[in-house]
Amino acid sequence: MNAIDKPVLQDDISLGFLLDTLAGASDQPLVFYYDGRPVRPGYHVTEVKAGQFSALDCGANPEAWSEIFVQLWDIEEVDRNHMTAGKFSAIIRKVSEHVNIDGSAKLTFEVSDGIRPMQLYCASTPVLRNGALHVELAARPASCKPRDRWLAEENRKTASCCGPSAAAGACCP
Repeated sequence: MNAIDKPVLQDDISLGFLLDTLAGASDQPLVFYYDGRPVRPGYHVTEVKAGQFSALDCGANPEAWSEIFVQLWDIEEVDRNHMTAGKFSAIIRKVSEHVNIDGSAKLTFEVSDGIRPMQLYCASTPVLRNGALHVELAARPASCKPRDRWLAEENRKTASCCGPSAAAGACCP
């Protein structure tokens, strides 16, 4: 698969969704995974940023969105465990006392071990497993928004035409 054929990320969650999920497991360790491995137990949330963006995409379409950036510093600290879901939520609550946070905003994680450059990730739905809440972070690739919209429309057409309720062979290749 090349960059042109890459799938559009479907499991990107908002900060509000993440916090709602964490509320039901506040005493559980919160473990983020990126690049095929978990963050180390001493990780820190070093910064939370909220931004309002206006842009023009490559098809000359105006774009506007809100985005929340959560920066994770992936370090090892002696005698530390992964922070709990409740502690992570408390950090976000503290930030929200000073920064206007839109719970429905696009959520982006910035992760670095302090040596490698920060990388951007989106989060998938948290999963409770083995006594911890696991959140997979997927690299946030660049994309062409007009192409992504076109692909989404083509996929909708194919699904409605070739779905279970469509007449057999009516329009499917």
